[in-house]
Amino acid sequence: MVDLSRFSGAWQIVRSASIVECYHGRHYVTACDASNPTDEFSEEHMKDPDLRLIVLTGGDRPDIQSAWNDLRAYLETVRGVDLVGVFSSGESIPEDLPGDIVVVLGGDGSVLRGCRQLGRRQLPIVGVNLGRLGFLTDLSPAEFRKGLPGLKRGQFQTVEHLMFECQHHRADGTVITDLGLNEVNVTAGASLKMLSIHLKIDDMDVTTYNCDGLIISTPVGSTAHNLSAGGPILRQELQCFAITPVCPHTLTVRPIVDSAERIFELSVPNAPPGVMLVIDGQISRTVDSMDRIVIRRAEQTFKLVRLAGHSFYGTLHRKLGWQGHLDYRDRRGP
Repeated sequence: MVDLSRFSGAWQIVRSASIVECYHGRHYVTACDASNPTDEFSEEHMKDPDLRLIVLTGGDRPDIQSAWNDLRAYLETVRGVDLVGVFSSGESIPEDLPGDIVVVLGGDGSVLRGCRQLGRRQLPIVGVNLGRLGFLTDLSPAEFRKGLPGLKRGQFQTVEHLMFECQHHRADGTVITDLGLNEVNVTAGASLKMLSIHLKIDDMDVTTYNCDGLIISTPVGSTAHNLSAGGPILRQELQCFAITPVCPHTLTVRPIVDSAERIFELSVPNAPPGVMLVIDGQISRTVDSMDRIVIRRAEQTFKLVRLAGHSFYGTLHRKLGWQGHLDYRDRRGP
């Protein structure tokens, strides 16, 4: 007889024509004939499926390879973990490869590349920080090992975040489509000139920015280039875009925030040679005067695994040194 009361959390009982199933996290119990609900659950019916991991090793840096060798040796000793695939940054991931969680080794840039590697099938991602800041990869290797039993038991939260689709419409009629997570940036680049960047929202003319560049950022990307350019910090779960000019040549223009349901279009009517479109700081191509850049919400979402105890504002404090004010009362003395 299985005593269900010893499992924490809520159980969901699903009845079908022949069996009764109880689900809790990644565990479930199958029982006998549903027409006889008095039959007992037995321990032999307890099933604990293996946690299927896909690992992205990020780059070929020696420190990442060394960390991966250590982690691989550890994972091989853990029962209930199935390592179904290991991929470097340049390799594509088969869409039919089964997996429960993707472990990304490196920094936030490795997570951005990982999202593109996953493509149209986004799986929950755990970031293990081997970089510097690690805003998305906020677990150390030791913290990942400590949290692995919780991952196996399903004791984590998967938070879905906004991603975008960027379509670069060229003058010759070709369209290049990219999936991104952080931001789209139209920048003066090698032109070394101030740009006039025209913005449309939902096919309506909004304004023309005289600036060195214009950033359209997701909430996840708001703590990246957007923040450096004076844009707002957005809580990562919000469904919106921030529009932030870089070095605007006016005192009145300010960043704005608009709904993720909008469609944004950028153009540079008199683009000098050297103007660049940059996506997530990793994809770049030139922009000409007749080009149009269209940004909209992607169908896919970025699925980030959060272990118990995570706090968005705690991360701001810890990673960015963010605080409201200095407490001068503690500094006054007697």
